Amino acid sequence: MKLLRFGRDFKPDEKVILRDYLAIERTRLANERTLLSYIRSSLYLLIGAFAFFELKGYPNFKYFALVCLVFCIIFLVIGVMRFRLLKKSLKKLYYMSEETKE
Repeated sequence: MKLLRFGRDFKPDEKVILRDYLAIERTRLANERTLLSYIRSSLYLLIGAFAFFELKGYPNFKYFALVCLVFCIIFLVIGVMRFRLLKKSLKKLYYMSEETKE
């Protein structure tokens, strides 16, 4: 699925040095941090949706709670998709750099 494409494909043309390995590792850690941020936002929306469902005196908030639930699922799906896409790209880049090293 190439509908969502993040970043560019990088092809190493030289020997990969320590700085490049460290850059790949920093990007991997930032990717994990971003996934955790998406999960945190999704959980906040889920908690907000439950809170709005519990308000008995305001029946219109039920629709707002449903919107929160929908966005909760959307955030979670987008976060996981972005994480897997970048992880796959980094893995490919890492193995390509290993091949050029030899």
